[in-house]
Amino acid sequence: MTTQAQSIASRIMTFTPSKEEFKDFNRYIAYMESQGAHKAGMAKIIPPKGWKPRRTYDDIDDLVIPAPIQQVVTGQSGLFTQYNIQKKPMTVYEFRKTSNMDKFCNPRYVDFDELERKFWKNLTFNPPLYGADVSGTLYDPDVTEWNIGCLNTILDTVEKESEIKIKSVNTPYLNFGMWKSAFAWHTEDMDLYSINYLHFGEPKSWYVVPPEHGKRLERLAKGFFPGNAQSCEAFLRHKMTLISPSILKKYGIPFEKVTQEAGQFIVTFPYGYHAGFNHGYNCAESTNFATQRWIDYGKQATLCSCRQDVVKISMDVFVRKFQPNRYKLWKAGKDNAPIDHNKITPEPTERRLRRWSQRGPSCCAKGLQLKCLSNQKKVLYSWQRPLFVLIVLSKKKRRRRTH
Repeated sequence: MTTQAQSIASRIMTFTPSKEEFKDFNRYIAYMESQGAHKAGMAKIIPPKGWKPRRTYDDIDDLVIPAPIQQVVTGQSGLFTQYNIQKKPMTVYEFRKTSNMDKFCNPRYVDFDELERKFWKNLTFNPPLYGADVSGTLYDPDVTEWNIGCLNTILDTVEKESEIKIKSVNTPYLNFGMWKSAFAWHTEDMDLYSINYLHFGEPKSWYVVPPEHGKRLERLAKGFFPGNAQSCEAFLRHKMTLISPSILKKYGIPFEKVTQEAGQFIVTFPYGYHAGFNHGYNCAESTNFATQRWIDYGKQATLCSCRQDVVKISMDVFVRKFQPNRYKLWKAGKDNAPIDHNKITPEPTERRLRRWSQRGPSCCAKGLQLKCLSNQKKVLYSWQRPLFVLIVLSKKKRRRRTH
């Protein structure tokens, strides 16, 4: 296994798995952590040469983005608040056409550093659209390696064995971006892992604060946004707060940045605060997943207290199944040991790997299909469960998963 490891432990690492290594998602995540990748809160993975999750993207123009959002940003001096205004449905073709208009296309730039400066300088002008939170996948059903629709991590195994459904957490989502569309500082729901694959288009830039420094970012944000902090202890989960890298540097908050290009994966680790922006028209697919190491994070995750659309996962089954020796202590409210951010995920046992591999093909065979409505426009049907079909006429409020 190979990695471009930096000398400082908390630097973002880039991994280039071989075809053989790429076959086993859970084992490779464990390997990445054995190399210290989780200390940075984020890692980049470049798939083996020739691997493709989809044969062609020429047939997705008629796919409907049910609820694109316009991102209106207010603020100054590196401190901003982002408001998402829901707009009417539009097709991928319409979104791409809009993103390529002079009004919305990215400016000329020499390198990514120059584009980054232009992003923060012009953040409050000309609000972009983001085709975010589209339930679905672009993976072909026969793709088994790193299929975001069926990663077969402990979220899936516990759900299958205990009949616990975790809506909109371990199902895939698509995000169609344009220049300056952004995602604000946050950790994942319940401080889970996340995986993001950039199917096509312009790059995506990411910022991340190492998990061991997450509390420092929270204190900084509360100091700059005291009203928000007073209203909700976990206001960063609202995904509305943008803090520029210049502010982080000024106040000594460690962070790293990385640029994700088409055909590359980004994995975020538990309690890794991250934010970022799109360089232009693109499409990314993402979901959450978990390992045994996440359980301690899930037990201590701080939840938003002011909104109804909050993801809350009962940790009972996870503690009982994977930490049986601590279950009674945890039930009594006495399992309050501080989280060890340096702890790694043990490699899955051969028995568990065989069980997961047996589930994999049947799981992936149930991947999303492109369906046609009476108006001949296509929508994405959610993975495995008709319960999660995203109909363009639905007006139910949904959480925003803007990556």
